[in-house]
Amino acid sequence: MSVVVHHRYATVDGRRLFYRESGSADQPTLVLLHGFPTSSFMFRNLIPRLAGYRVIAPDHLGFGLSDAPRVEEFDYSFDALADLTAGLLDQLGVTRYAMVVQDYGAPIGWRLALRDPESVVAVISQNGNGYDEGFVPDGWKPVWDYQREQSPENEAALRAAFTLEAIREQYVTGVEDESVLSPDTWTLDHAFLSRPGNAEVQLKLFLDYATNPPLYPALHTWLRTKQIPVLATWGRSDPFFGPDGARAFARDTDNAEIHVMDGGHFLLESAVDEVAALIRTFLATHLPAAVRSDGSASHAQ
Repeated sequence: MSVVVHHRYATVDGRRLFYRESGSADQPTLVLLHGFPTSSFMFRNLIPRLAGYRVIAPDHLGFGLSDAPRVEEFDYSFDALADLTAGLLDQLGVTRYAMVVQDYGAPIGWRLALRDPESVVAVISQNGNGYDEGFVPDGWKPVWDYQREQSPENEAALRAAFTLEAIREQYVTGVEDESVLSPDTWTLDHAFLSRPGNAEVQLKLFLDYATNPPLYPALHTWLRTKQIPVLATWGRSDPFFGPDGARAFARDTDNAEIHVMDGGHFLLESAVDEVAALIRTFLATHLPAAVRSDGSASHAQ
């Protein structure tokens, strides 16, 4: 079945957000939330493999093709990014959905779930962390140092993450055959990060990441209370989020399915067919086609 992907914009709270969308409103909805330093472009190969679902993949403010106001014009935080995502879903009439979270997409997704616990019916985490043991200390040391002290030295260490070579390393680390990776990915990410004022946006979000681990206990309670189905597809060689972050989901829900796979931080770049197959099998059980995104019954065949 062919999938038509639409590329659209919506204005939420005065900010123009770009999003990719496929499927129709009478199909169950899947919301795809990207991470740093990329955009919904990371889902370009996954979306066509999700026929039968309404798929919505936004670019967060400051990323990709969405508006990227300077820090003097917008107070960037994960709360603020979650607010904008919630506003977009409200405009699109989405009240019940499963979500795919990766990297920054995870703390945004956790906020959406904790604010409206009935809205999120299933979670697919592709290296989207929700546990302290998921952090790889070596990968996070520059961020933790900067959170502790915003010195010129610590800021310079973080700014090094915005170079083309550093972004490329995020993609290639842990991938056995680098030739399967498209250089378009890190080239595009670097171009967006290089826009005037965007480095300061990213520094602000690195600083605000300190607000995310304190949410984990509430996330775990939600998973346990609701017994939320979780599919974790995890690149075992991710330099930032280790496999223990995937395995930990099984502590809090009996409906956890854990797959630690060969690959790195951006698993969809090297194993999209395998991940898509796992997602489709998981959704067939946990996001039945008889339920629409607005929670009503669907009679579509």
